[in-house]
Amino acid sequence: MATLFQIPPNHPQRFVLHNEVHARASSIRSLPVRASYLALALAGEEKLRERQHLVALCQRYGVAPPDNDADHFGAVFDAFQMSWEQHGEFSTYTFYAYDSESEPFSEPALKKVPVDWLANIGGQTMVAAHASVVAAADTDYRDGMDLSSLSAYFAGNSIVGSKVTGGAASVFTDFRIHVDGFSRFLVVDQNLKTAQAGRLLHRLFDIEVYRVLALLAFPIARKLYPELKKADRQLYAITNSMTQPDADDAKLLDELTALAAEVENHISSHQFRFAAASAYYHLVGQRLEDLREARIQGIQTLGEFIKRRLEPAMNTCASTSHRFNLISERVSNASQLLRTKVDIIIERQNQGLLSSMALRAKMQLRMQQTVEGISMVAITYYAASLVGKIAEALHGAGWHVDPEIAEGVAIPFIFIVVGLATKRIHRIIENTTDL
Repeated sequence: MATLFQIPPNHPQRFVLHNEVHARASSIRSLPVRASYLALALAGEEKLRERQHLVALCQRYGVAPPDNDADHFGAVFDAFQMSWEQHGEFSTYTFYAYDSESEPFSEPALKKVPVDWLANIGGQTMVAAHASVVAAADTDYRDGMDLSSLSAYFAGNSIVGSKVTGGAASVFTDFRIHVDGFSRFLVVDQNLKTAQAGRLLHRLFDIEVYRVLALLAFPIARKLYPELKKADRQLYAITNSMTQPDADDAKLLDELTALAAEVENHISSHQFRFAAASAYYHLVGQRLEDLREARIQGIQTLGEFIKRRLEPAMNTCASTSHRFNLISERVSNASQLLRTKVDIIIERQNQGLLSSMALRAKMQLRMQQTVEGISMVAITYYAASLVGKIAEALHGAGWHVDPEIAEGVAIPFIFIVVGLATKRIHRIIENTTDL
């Protein structure tokens, strides 16, 4: 009997996060099996209608519909089994059928789905694929045999393939879209368990959709290449002009600002797509590793084929993104250098202006001192004249005072008094300024 323990309350997301590892299980009921896969790009409104459309299918067959917040769902209907997953950029539908057919792709699982419901799913098809898991005894395939007979299942195209899951199965495809609009995967069951087959189909479909989604960035990279060259030439022209002594720095700064805005606009507009391409390419590599491929003599493995054709496109996308980021850094560095140059010029102008102001202030001080000296003489003159007038008045009143002697004797004393008064006024002004 299990012992119950008293533990702290559960985090609100504890069970959701714990059960996430069991979500989207690739479960099929039996072998052999045929599967049809659709990956649809959906906008916001289409995602809402998609859920309603899925509920309508469940009601049609009396099956419990998914929860309103569910992002994956699986159910068994009368003649087929279906699993649905909703991702950030796309939704996937996988349909399974279990009645055996002599030809692997003659009766795909999608034929079991109601035609009217299928026609109204909505969205845009990114990937459409058929897969068939058949027993080795039901095919002409044997180890070491000529694979030309298998090419007939792929309209005579060259095929690629490998042994997977430790040799329990062999996978073949041509990575082409056939006349029915679907690509094809043939899985030859040599010792597969049902759970292994479910995981294998899930990985094959993941490889197909993730490689297509990764390539969404490639047309953008090719489109941006002329813009990249144009921005590089503009930056070179601007930095070259910066070295000229008669360069118009204000005009160059405006051009750099406009170039920086254009480059940043390209980065912000397409950075998500380039980052998503890198993430999807990484997922393709993971799914290929999960297949545990072993070579079949005479044909390429899935990993070799995809790497040879996908890696150059992904390198182009990564290079374009890196070069735009590099140009952004170079524009930023050039702007900083130009601003530093402008700041130095402004600082020199300010220094010249301050020197001019200091010289003007010095001249004003000299003039003020000259005026003060003249003012002291004038004050002394008028004060001495006043003393002379007083002495004349006293002489006229009968006093024995010589007006000229009195005026002359008073001049030094008056001048000293005026000088002391001027110094006192200067001291008072200095004290007031210090406060």
